[in-house]
Amino acid sequence: MTERFAIYYAPACDSALWERAQAWLRQDALQPQTVSARRYGFHATIKAPMALRDGQDRAGLEMALATFARQQAPVSMGPVGAHVIGGGFLALTPVKQPQRITDFAATVTTVFEPFRAPLEADERERRLRSPLTARQIELVDEYGYPYVLEEFELHMTLTDRLPPEQQAARQAEAAEWFGDVLKAPVVLDRLVLFHEAEPGAAFRRLDDFVLEGTTT
Repeated sequence: MTERFAIYYAPACDSALWERAQAWLRQDALQPQTVSARRYGFHATIKAPMALRDGQDRAGLEMALATFARQQAPVSMGPVGAHVIGGGFLALTPVKQPQRITDFAATVTTVFEPFRAPLEADERERRLRSPLTARQIELVDEYGYPYVLEEFELHMTLTDRLPPEQQAARQAEAAEWFGDVLKAPVVLDRLVLFHEAEPGAAFRRLDDFVLEGTTT
């Protein structure tokens, strides 16, 4: 059994956004359309789920995250709204992604790369089944994930893939559901370590690492 760890952004557990997102995912009517979203948990991927390289462990990863978070300042996402993204998934995304968000995610990707075990051949093959560009294939081979560095697009997933005829209605529902908690810009103020104990298990929120640095 190979456990995996992921470095996500997730809102504070006592925040209105987190509570509203949990309530959204618990809706009975949405259960068939949120199977994967519920398994991974409400989040924005910063460093995709990874098995740890030989010689690395959870304690070392947490220590590195704590050190990193003390040095990094929170980053505003700017205005955020409900949008249908590639493949027909509904997500909360920045209306226009700030360059500072892209740069911050790239820093996390590279700084924590020494913790990541290389992809197994079957995992690489699974990744390449998606329609990827030549650059995205390069990123899979370099970082184990195609949507990093300049390909990164921050999104907090609300549903699994939706049929085209349902997308507009679900988007309107989400816009109303989250409207009041998204009136102010969302701030990426923490990195959160999530854990998948074994393949297919639900990801569990482990620890929050609040960003304590100051903007220069």
